[in-house]
Amino acid sequence: MFQFDTEAWCEMLHRPALVGASMGGIAAMWTEGTRAANGLLPASRAVVLVDIAHRNEAAGVERIVAFMTGRPEGFASLEEVADAIGEYLPHRQRPTNVGGLARNLRIGEDGRYRWHWDPAFMSHDRPRSSDDFGAIAAHVERLTMPVLLVRGKMSDVLSEDGAQEFLRLVPHAEYVDVGDAHHMVAGDRNDAFTDAVVDFLRRHRG
Repeated sequence: MFQFDTEAWCEMLHRPALVGASMGGIAAMWTEGTRAANGLLPASRAVVLVDIAHRNEAAGVERIVAFMTGRPEGFASLEEVADAIGEYLPHRQRPTNVGGLARNLRIGEDGRYRWHWDPAFMSHDRPRSSDDFGAIAAHVERLTMPVLLVRGKMSDVLSEDGAQEFLRLVPHAEYVDVGDAHHMVAGDRNDAFTDAVVDFLRRHRG
């Protein structure tokens, strides 16, 4: 499970701050909650959760899953990839140079591009905060390190109600709601996202 990967990285980096968007945030919550339940000290010095919490909207999560699994046959070109992203993120401006998309893809033996992720990522036994919110809520209640929750105001994955419920579970957490941003907060409003995270980390250098 991703808990062991997260712990290994934290040990190697000597208790870093964890900044986790989407699945990365679930990994941080699950890892630190599990450690606390087992009487272990936190692996990190601070946690930043990016548009993810203990409870997320099932429709938004399923939209992400549908996008990631929707083209098993792959893409013939990076232009096709850009078209697919444009349909998924219509609010984003299409890149003038699609070459940068290649780092998110791999080329199969058939010469077609496919997303660069492990199919096991979609296994049914992986914790999902859209349907395992009870289990993850128990984990976040154990968080003792500084926590920042960053939400995209236009997100269909983390609602304002979900964010406020998280803040009741983790009363010491800080909260930033980034306007004009969807689930991919950093990609939509990079400057606002970076300012919020850097300010938080500067105040919690540990």
